[in-house]
Amino acid sequence: MPTGPQIILLLKLLVLCVTALLFASLIALLLRQPRLHGHINTVFFALTMLTVAGFEALLQFVDVRASFDEGTRKALTTHLWFSIPSALLLPAMIISGKMRRKRLHLALAAVFSALWAGTVITGMRLPH
Repeated sequence: MPTGPQIILLLKLLVLCVTALLFASLIALLLRQPRLHGHINTVFFALTMLTVAGFEALLQFVDVRASFDEGTRKALTTHLWFSIPSALLLPAMIISGKMRRKRLHLALAAVFSALWAGTVITGMRLPH
């Protein structure tokens, strides 16, 4: 069974990978390829939800918090304040994009972008 620090390190790697997909999706938009943007976002959504579900299942068996000191636990809590809302926003993002509700999608994208930036920044600061 992996330790708390090993789980955090794997989570960092996965966040970086899906963030690369997110940037690829934005590049598709810049290249005026909205269908490609949608396809990449669908993969981003699926991988992010799979990661969330997988880590939630894993955390039922591994007490990550027991592996860390108080400062690290606080950093993890701060990270979760960004990552959980961004994950909860993803279904609305994917639905609004598929339904071509551009105004709603752009508004959600602005909120999601801020939350995802917080997820990446606070996630990369987590000690492993």
